[in-house]
Parts: sequence; structure tokens; C-alpha cells
Amino acid sequence: MDLYRAHVLVCGGTGCTSSGSAQLIERFEQQLQEKGLEKEVKVIRTGCFGLCEAGPVVIVYPEGTFYSRVKVEDVDEIVSEHLLKGRKVQHLVYVDHATKESSIQKSLDEIGFYKLQKRVALRNCGVIDPENIDEYIAFDGYKALAKALTEMTREQVIQEIIDSGLRGRGGGGFPTGMKWKFGYNSPADQKYIACNADEGDPGAFMDRSLLEGDPHAIIEAMAIGGYAIGASEGYVYVRAEYPIAVRRLQVAIDQAKEYGLLGKNIFGTDFSFDMHIRLGAGAFVCGEETALMNSIEGKRGEPRPRPPFPAVKGLFGKPTVLNNVETYANIPQIILNGASWFKSMGAEKSPGTKVFALGGKINNTGLVEVPMGTPLRTVIYDIGGGIPNGKKLKAVQTGGPSGGCIPADKLDISIEYDTLIEIGSMMGSGGMIVMDEDNCMVDIARFFLDFTVDESCGKCTPCRVGTRRMLEILERIVEGKGEEGDIEKLETLANNIKATALCGLGQTAPNPVLSTLKYFRDEYEAHIKEKRCPAHHCQALLNYVISDKCRGCTLCAKVCPAEAISGAVRQQHVIDTTKCLKCGACIEKCRFGAISKQ
Repeated sequence: MDLYRAHVLVCGGTGCTSSGSAQLIERFEQQLQEKGLEKEVKVIRTGCFGLCEAGPVVIVYPEGTFYSRVKVEDVDEIVSEHLLKGRKVQHLVYVDHATKESSIQKSLDEIGFYKLQKRVALRNCGVIDPENIDEYIAFDGYKALAKALTEMTREQVIQEIIDSGLRGRGGGGFPTGMKWKFGYNSPADQKYIACNADEGDPGAFMDRSLLEGDPHAIIEAMAIGGYAIGASEGYVYVRAEYPIAVRRLQVAIDQAKEYGLLGKNIFGTDFSFDMHIRLGAGAFVCGEETALMNSIEGKRGEPRPRPPFPAVKGLFGKPTVLNNVETYANIPQIILNGASWFKSMGAEKSPGTKVFALGGKINNTGLVEVPMGTPLRTVIYDIGGGIPNGKKLKAVQTGGPSGGCIPADKLDISIEYDTLIEIGSMMGSGGMIVMDEDNCMVDIARFFLDFTVDESCGKCTPCRVGTRRMLEILERIVEGKGEEGDIEKLETLANNIKATALCGLGQTAPNPVLSTLKYFRDEYEAHIKEKRCPAHHCQALLNYVISDKCRGCTLCAKVCPAEAISGAVRQQHVIDTTKCLKCGACIEKCRFGAISKQ
């Protein structure tokens, strides 16, 4: 093994790759060779570090110096100053949003974004080269599989997962061990284990990042699951829009086969297991387990009636256990460390940790993993760094199109499956979108319902027709054409759809509407009765007004595409609301803050 005095870890996740991290790696390698340091310093492409807002991210070890927003032109300075002379480059070091402190003397665990997190599923992301199986093995990789195959019976593996209390991280929260037990108890000549990596929620990127940063963990977990239920084949269903994740997963599968960790007689036992990747075309409904299985089989991605459940009759009519990526990422650690270790984290009814994709109106966008039971306020302010530009928090949307909007006065609720459902939202797969005072909650509900209508498979009438009728009402409301009785119509339609839709996606589609009606009903009423958008967001309900702050500079009149602004030089201007297109060009140009939305 080659030894190096320093390692340069460069984020190779999708976010940083799109910001040019691949070019950073090329430049680092070129500069190290020019300086004669190629045998002293190793450059490693990792998965996502989590703090996407600071990308592209570069971390130099052994010091652990965290460089953020690194550009190609910064590489030469890092090499010549830090790697050659031992002097950290101060102006590139990450500065904490909340404290405004530089992290130059801090380890990653001391930085505000990381210090309250507990990384279990994400333990290797940003730490190892995901395309190097030796690095995964060095971090106890495949040790859990060896333990399961050589020291535990199938029943003991399943019981360990049951005792851990691990619940499905894909959104349903069903006890994982019980699902495995159902699969184990279903007699068949062939069984399958499958992984749902069809991450379709707007704003969600947890599963993608796990596959990009630690693909071997998913392979190991699926092999353990295969052993537990008696399956010899596994399928990973991943959307084709995740090319980096797909490539790294295939590399990992090939490496595992080469090392004898997939294939025949693994670890010298009579257990054989192989894996396949199936690409999805990006249909949201294929995140539903039975629709996913139809798609793997080459059929139209539509849900099947249940029962029978997949654990009895799934892929190709055989017993199948399906879990999502994050659920599998926890399995090796539970087998290695034991159920009691896992239950020591989190809440009584929701043990362990949960990964969230934190986005929207938040300073620290990125991946967050916290113990279940953590207050929502801690995630938003202590980890997320609060709301940009001094704005007020209005709501947090969790669970994607199947979830709901949590108002600011509920921020102290603990993040658990049951508590989120009680207030009209849900855990979902882990999307967490933050909204501030400028967000219109009626339009937010319209946005998510528009997504659901577009993605509906159309198999059942409540989802195909009912959600479209709801969307039509919401579109009328945001266009200023809402009528008395619209709110009641929305509630009736929503409750009927929840009660009668075929699959879980259809049944939960009305949740964003119901939760916003519950907590922000006044905004609906303002849109309908007063033809006013309290957030000044809905274009059809806006009027642009010029105040006495106007200095008559004429810039607004010059940029107005409709010639709706008039006034003499050095005199207050006026907007003709009958001509105004409400494009906002005048607000952007005004240097005196004289133009406002009303």
C-alpha cells in the first residue's frame, strides 16, 4: 500500500461535479506533478460531504482544513501554500453562516453544520473513494456480511433487525424486520430482494448521494437481506437521471464480484447472491413498490392492487422484499454493532437517524443526518443556519408531494414518523423544503398538486380525475378567479381521494392542500374574498405602486416593456395598472426602494 503524507478530498457528488469539481481534480493532479508532490499527496474523488451550499468542497487531511467554493484558479495557491509550504489559505477556508467564524482551526465535527449531526447512513460519504472497494473494506466494509453468513442464522439476522426497531426510510415507516420476516416465511423456489432508488420527490437527493458516496454499503446490505429471506438475486431500480450514481454502483458491483463478495459461495458458505441494475425513465409513480416491480418486469409502471403484498407475490410473481436506499445503508451497522446500539439513538417509536435533503429558503442547503426526535427548530436554525436575508420563516414542507406544510409555530415538534403525521405532514423519503414570508402557501399547494397531476399513472379515477379537478380550483384561486365554496370543494375532493385512490401516492396527493388549508386558511380566504395575495407572490393579484421615495430618475420607465410608467424627470412617477405586465423589471432597476407590490 502506498503511503502519503496528505490527502486532498474533492467532492465528486452531482452538485459539486456540476460546479466543476472534476476540473479541480485535474488541476490538483497536474500541479502536484509539476511540484514533484505526486508521491507525497493523494487526490481522492469522494461522494457528497453534505454541505452543498459551500461547494465545490475540498478538504485537506491530516489537518482537516475545509475549503469552500473552490475554483480552478484557486488550486495553484492551495498546492503551493498549503501542500508545499504548510500554510493554510485563509481566504478559501469555510466560514460558518451562523457564527461568521472561520473554520481554519476547527475539525469538521466542530463546524456548526456538522456538530449536531449523527452520521450513520452517511458515515462514509465524503470520507472514502466510492469507486475503491479497498477503502470501503478499510472502514469495516463487508464485515457485517461476513458476520451474518458465518456467525448468524437467517432467523437471527431478521430478529436483530426487528429488535433494532428500524423503520422504512422511504416514507412508509413500516418496520423493516417485519417485512423481512414476511419474505422469509413465504415459501418459494425463487425469492428476490430489491432496492428502491427511484427518488422522485422535488427537492430530494438523499438516495442519489448515498449511491454516489457509498455504493458498497447498499450492496452489502442487500446481500445480508438476501441471505436473511433466502433470495439469490437482487435488483436496484434507479432513475436514469442519476448517471454518476448508476456508474458508481455498477463499478462497485463489478468490484464485489471480483473480490468474491457477490456470486457463488460467498465467504466459503453455501450462500450465493447476484445483483442487477434496472434503469427507470423518471416516472414518479415508479417509486411506489408495486409499480416499480411492474417496471422492472418490463410492464407499464402502474401500481397493483394489494393484497397480495410483494413479500408474498412480488417480482415475477415471487416473494420479494423491497426497501429504499437509506434503509439499506443502516443494515450493516446494525449487524455489526447490534440492535441495542441502534435503539440508543433517536426516539422510542422512531429509533436511529434520518437523512434529510435540506433546501429552499435556508442558508446551509445540503444533506443532514440527525437522530430521530431532534426538534425541527434545531435542523432549521442550528444546522441549517436559518433563513437568508433576514426573512421570517413561514413553513417547512416535508415528505414531498405526499407530505404537508408545517407552520413556524410548530417548529419545536420532534422529528418522528408519528408526530409528523399527527400535524398533517409525514416523514416521506426525507425532502425538507424551507419557505419564508415571500412564499404563497396557496401557490405552494398548487405547485405540488401540479406535480402529482403530471405524474399520475392514470390507472385509478380518484387520482387521475380528482387531483386534476383540485388543481383546476387552485389555479383559479391563484389567478384571482376563486369563488365562495371553493375551499369546501377542495376539502371534499381531498378526503374522497384519500379514501379511494389505489396506491399510497394517490392517497397522499391531497396532503399539501389539506395541510395548507389547516394552517393557512386565511391565505385562501384572502385570495378568494379579497382578491389579494398576502405574500405578494401571485402575479394576477398584484399591483405595482410607486411611493414618494421616487426621485424621478426615469430608470423604471426606461426598462418597462409595456410603457406603463410615466412621469417627468425628478418627479414622482406613476404606474398605469391597466398596462402593467407585473414582470418586476421596474423593482429590479429602482435604486431608491420606491416600488412595491401590493
